[in-house]
Amino acid sequence: MQKKGKVYIIGVGPGDYKLATIKAVECIGRADVVVYDRLIGSKLLSHAREDAELIYVGKMPDRHVVPQHEINRILVEKALEGKTVARVKGGDPFVFGRGGEEAEELRENGIEFEIIPGVTSSIAVPAYAGIPVTHRDFCSSFHIITGHERAEKGRSIIDYEALAKVEGTLIFLMGVKNLPEITANLMKYGKKGSTPAAVIEKGTTAEQRVVAGTVEDIAGKVLEAGVKSPAVTVIGDVVRLREKLGWFPGGRLAGKRVVVTRAREQASKLVEKIEQLGGEAIEFPTIKIAEPEDYAHFDRVLDSLGSFRWIVFTSVNGVDAFFNRMKEKRMDIRSLYGVKLCAVGEATGEHLNRMGLNVDYMPEKFTTACLLKGLLDRIKPGEKVLLARADIGSEELSDGLRENGIEFDDLAVYRTVAEAPGRDEIVELMEEGRIDFITFTSSSTVRNFVSILGRDKLDKINKAKTVCIGPVTAKTAVELGIEVASVADVYTIDGLVEKLAGEG
Repeated sequence: MQKKGKVYIIGVGPGDYKLATIKAVECIGRADVVVYDRLIGSKLLSHAREDAELIYVGKMPDRHVVPQHEINRILVEKALEGKTVARVKGGDPFVFGRGGEEAEELRENGIEFEIIPGVTSSIAVPAYAGIPVTHRDFCSSFHIITGHERAEKGRSIIDYEALAKVEGTLIFLMGVKNLPEITANLMKYGKKGSTPAAVIEKGTTAEQRVVAGTVEDIAGKVLEAGVKSPAVTVIGDVVRLREKLGWFPGGRLAGKRVVVTRAREQASKLVEKIEQLGGEAIEFPTIKIAEPEDYAHFDRVLDSLGSFRWIVFTSVNGVDAFFNRMKEKRMDIRSLYGVKLCAVGEATGEHLNRMGLNVDYMPEKFTTACLLKGLLDRIKPGEKVLLARADIGSEELSDGLRENGIEFDDLAVYRTVAEAPGRDEIVELMEEGRIDFITFTSSSTVRNFVSILGRDKLDKINKAKTVCIGPVTAKTAVELGIEVASVADVYTIDGLVEKLAGEG
């Protein structure tokens, strides 16, 4: 008899992925199956194993929400197959998250489960808006109420008469549509119309915005502003503190969504800098770094390192791949005695420096033309060059060396493979016009981006501003039909971020 699996019912907070707990991330990382809702972003899903099955049960533009009974069935079915399942939800699973219903179904089927609490939107979202839900000068309690009751009940079971009399903070979740009814009922039973109120839309994300008013006028203001779900409504004197305690968002990219197309292994620095400037980085890696399919050529080159006078590294990935293979072959760093090193890009040069290797030449501009000119000025007759780079390296460089009679070996130390995780999320955001910037750091990221999304999406892509790391990348983008808004003045990640901030 097959052993039953286990289900983790996980809350990951209201929007800012960094509010997920360490335990939540660990459980996602060990799961065979990840069942997730619409508000779960790609950053959290990136912690899932590469071979994990991802099952989306949120709302897509072309279909309705997966009903709860169907979600329950999926959880039971996958667990009965002996799999570890991560059921990932926004906020906390036991605060209007229907986690209790799922746990009941699992218990009835004899399936082991564990609840991983999450940061609830009822507290975190007001906090990000500068509103403490309790404050000893204003109140000593807070009350969380659903703003969206089950339709089949036929009548409300919310005791508005009692709520209108309490002195504490009232927090309504999922209540945008019913806000006129909520405020009318509160005033009907005695809540003063002048009581401060605020509605926070998409709290803790780069798109967060706050509409403030009073119980009497907040519904009209929300309608006028076009506020949509998800949103949290806060009613009480603590709302007055938002003007004094407001702190989010801040920075030159505040409120901006930026798509990062770099390989996941390289994206962290760019993502971190975008977030430091208040933007929301959406990771959409269009390439994945992979090992060569065959090491025969690689090993022959390493066995004859002494025949080369120059090695050209065009990326940090190339450096890592080259020296990792040397290590696997138990080769000593002294094998590079007499070899001069060329690094394209400051990051590549710094990476070599950290390994105790000095760079003999780095082009002033990180373009193929500048690199080639500099090499031709330095290479002496009879000296052999090794190009240690990706399998899709520029032919312009190899053609230039060949035309000038330079002997060289073009070694693919790693492969770039197209990757397409989270395509549906990106397409949905683009169709809704909710992407502000798209960044490209190489021609391969551009080509794969267009290939993954399809040329029929170019009109959606061009709704966002495209920012490229350099002219070569920008040229590729233009050739593929992408309108380039700007190109970094300095062809580095720092230069790209500076250009982004200027556009923001």
